[in-house]
Amino acid sequence: MPRPPAEIQGAGGPAVLAGTARVVTSEGADVTEAFRAGARAALDAALREGARIAVLKDGSPSCGSQTIYDGPFAGRRRPGAGVTAALLAERQVRVFNEHELEAAERCVAELENAQ
Repeated sequence: MPRPPAEIQGAGGPAVLAGTARVVTSEGADVTEAFRAGARAALDAALREGARIAVLKDGSPSCGSQTIYDGPFAGRRRPGAGVTAALLAERQVRVFNEHELEAAERCVAELENAQ
C-alpha cells in the first residue's frame, strides 16, 4: 500500500536536513525522520556505488530537484529541492529530474571523457 501524500512544511529539503522544517503527511503525521533516514540510505548507496549523478522524480518531497509541493496540500508547486535531492547535491552528486535526461546524458559523457 502506498504511503499517504507528504509535503515539506516551512521550506525545502536543505531546511529539513538542518532541522528547521518538517515533512508531514496529508493526515498530519510527522514523517521527517523517515525522510531523513531515506535520504541517508540513498546517499550511502550512491557513495558505495560511486554514483556521480542521479535522476530523480521532480515534485517529490524526497526527490524533487527543481520543484516541490508548497506544503498545505493545495496542489501547488514552488521552486525547491526535496530531502534526498538536497543531501545528494550537498555531497556533490549531480541531481537531474525526469525532464532533464539529455542534460544528464551530457553530464555522463563529460564525466567519462574526463577520466
